[in-house]
Amino acid sequence: MKAVLLLEDGMVFEGESIGAPGTTVGEVVFATAMTGYQEMLTDPSFAGQILTLTYPLVGNYGVNSEDVESSKIQVEGFVVRELCEAPSNWRMGLSLRDYLIHHGIVSMQGVDTRALTRHLRVRGVMMAAMSTELTTSELRTELDKAPNYGEINFVERVSTKAAYEWTGDECSRLLAVPPPTHHVVLVDMGVKRNIARCLAKEGCRVTIVPHNATADDVLALKPDGVVFSPGPGDPKMLTAGIETMRNLIGRLPIMGICLGHQMLGLALGGDTFKLKFGHRGANHPVKNLLTGKVSITAQNHGYAVDPEKLSKDVQVERINLNDGTVEGLRHKTLPIFSIQYHPEASAGPLDEGYLFKEFVGTLGAQHPN
Repeated sequence: MKAVLLLEDGMVFEGESIGAPGTTVGEVVFATAMTGYQEMLTDPSFAGQILTLTYPLVGNYGVNSEDVESSKIQVEGFVVRELCEAPSNWRMGLSLRDYLIHHGIVSMQGVDTRALTRHLRVRGVMMAAMSTELTTSELRTELDKAPNYGEINFVERVSTKAAYEWTGDECSRLLAVPPPTHHVVLVDMGVKRNIARCLAKEGCRVTIVPHNATADDVLALKPDGVVFSPGPGDPKMLTAGIETMRNLIGRLPIMGICLGHQMLGLALGGDTFKLKFGHRGANHPVKNLLTGKVSITAQNHGYAVDPEKLSKDVQVERINLNDGTVEGLRHKTLPIFSIQYHPEASAGPLDEGYLFKEFVGTLGAQHPN
């Protein structure tokens, strides 16, 4: 079945459908990781986006029940150069094609994804429409009437609606999880399951709460600390979550990851801005300005913190060596820090996994309330 991708600026890519029939609209972005397509597809931070992968052959190890970061595929659409039609892996449960069809995801192959990536690097990420059923002119109509990515609060769509206790999943059984000695509240802005797994591995009982939980809601759970998770969309739309974070400063240890990092920047007087084409992949170099250490990190974000107006109580601790953008903040006197990248690194390098241990170290020796 034929499929077509129409970009906002008029660029057209044609190919073959490898997913569900239909039409979808979203912001088209690219990721450079060579593996981890199942983790990327199920990452809530990709909500509202059509994901294209630069690596040319995708799907060679199929999909399984363990390497998922949420309950469903989160992307709006999926574009690859070539789908592997003979996947093989001892953990495989479905082929990637069957997985995409099962979840109703409009997807295509046969696209020169490196040409598409270069176009996005030059022109910037933009809205796009993809379809197996509409003509290019009909797609233009769909695209013109769709809201822009930055106008939608995707966090409301992907966050849990009610608080719940993390009890593990199929992947958790592979980890050596000790009895909990601390209680952490994880605010779900679009949480990846591996963040909860990593906290549990460090001896935390994890309570996951909705994105709109207030400071009083968090404090009522009597946690030893709070983590604000990654998630999709423009952080400036999250005024309630930023206010919650601001009201918890000085009352609990706080860790912000990705979107949570951007929210912390806003809560501490800074600003945020949209990157031209974002950071999405598993090979981004980050330098710790305090230690001089350089780490290779996994990233997935389209916005960054502008440090110009940050409170004098906070310092920029990490920067991206590719473009100099802020990758980490640390409060000078309080147990509060944030990182722009993904220390849980699923799938990706493990250089920064120690940050969960560091966060838990700020919680003290108290047992959970």
